[in-house]
Amino acid sequence: MRLTTLSNGTPDGELVVVSRDAQRCLLAGGTLQQAIERWQIAERQLRGLEKLLEQGGGEPLDHGRLLAPLPRAWQWLDGSAFPQHGELMQKAFHLPPIETDRPLMYQGLSDRFLSGAQDVPLPSEADGIDFEGEFGIITDAVPMGTPAEQAIAHIKLVLLINDWSLRAIAPVEMKTGFGWVQAKPACSVAPFAVTPDELGDAWADGRVHLPLEVQVNGQWFGHPHGREMAYGFHDLIAHAARTRDLVAGTIIGSGTGSNTDYASVGSSCISERRAIEMIAGGKPETSFLHFGDRVRMEALGRNGSPFGNIDQRVVAAAI
Repeated sequence: MRLTTLSNGTPDGELVVVSRDAQRCLLAGGTLQQAIERWQIAERQLRGLEKLLEQGGGEPLDHGRLLAPLPRAWQWLDGSAFPQHGELMQKAFHLPPIETDRPLMYQGLSDRFLSGAQDVPLPSEADGIDFEGEFGIITDAVPMGTPAEQAIAHIKLVLLINDWSLRAIAPVEMKTGFGWVQAKPACSVAPFAVTPDELGDAWADGRVHLPLEVQVNGQWFGHPHGREMAYGFHDLIAHAARTRDLVAGTIIGSGTGSNTDYASVGSSCISERRAIEMIAGGKPETSFLHFGDRVRMEALGRNGSPFGNIDQRVVAAAI
């Protein structure tokens, strides 16, 4: 099942169920946040609308009104579950490995998520504008202490995310020991949130087994595969819920997609490509983004692009 949110003049928009060809939709009533909070009941109703769409019902989907599936959330937690990315950064910058047997995770800005099509306003090119392609999930309510083997049942929807980063600011904030604020602006999310069953065999072991295709200004940048997460999303949920409940509508990200065969599959962020260049030649060659640059992301499966795509331009913020 595919869900999205249409703009209606309110912060949370209105929830709709979308046909598999992304051409038709049916209003579901209310918002995605409301649905996820009563998922056992809401899912039955949403599945009923999905059947009507499969039978040819519904209205044309207005792609110009698409928002992020969950335009704002109570909580956004981003992991770093692809070990190759960390290893490359450590090697390039001569950093010691992080000594931990736990998943890496931080809590980021969640009061807004950009749609996959709107311009991305940022204050300065000097901040080192970068993208990070990753997958994500939305949970229902998760009780404190939920183990990983039970956490898998709390994954209700799967997402495609661009976690924007400002690389010149990040090292300064990291040195404080208090985490990121300025270095992590609002993320962008592809328009369609899908139930795990919609992915078929591309959903396994709490991971999205699809390549994440990235282009910059129409040129290929990379297509790392989602299968190489060291921790599945169920492990990330269990980690986050160790000492607290997770509210329904919590979004958890995989972190930057990265593969061991990066030489052939490329990268899903500029910082990693620069690290590879530093390792190979002693200095980075690829610049960070400039205003006017366009980034496109898509995860292609057997039946096309289940999440739709992210296709955005970076612009100067009006300050």
